Amino acid sequence: MNKYLKSFLLRGLIFGGFGPIILGIIYFCISIFHHEIIFGGTEILLGIISVYIMAFVHAGASIFNQIEEWGLNKSIAFHFGTLYLAYSLCYLINSWIPFDIKVFGIFTAIFIGVYFVIWTIVYLCVRNASKKLNAKLKANI
Repeated sequence: MNKYLKSFLLRGLIFGGFGPIILGIIYFCISIFHHEIIFGGTEILLGIISVYIMAFVHAGASIFNQIEEWGLNKSIAFHFGTLYLAYSLCYLINSWIPFDIKVFGIFTAIFIGVYFVIWTIVYLCVRNASKKLNAKLKANI
């Protein structure tokens, strides 16, 4: 089996459980404010399974940035596409967003914006850390 696929699966298994835990916390918080039952067992099960799969994919997709043969654009494209597909399907399956082209357009715009803001912040942090490390290395030579 490909080493990247193994890493994808391992990361997904390790970190995938955090999604359902977060979903459980959300349901608990909702139940504090709404004392009547607002979710059926099927909805809760579907939510937990789909959030687990979404978290599994999210954790595993970090491997795309470590495939040395791929350029930055290709790894970002695969990472973005994988996350976008996982989040979109999870949100639609759970009816967290309606299957409406306008709403889906808004979801897509927000997803793209947040994705690139996060990656810009990560890029700037890594670049800043690299500059500091290079400065320390030059000072010690």
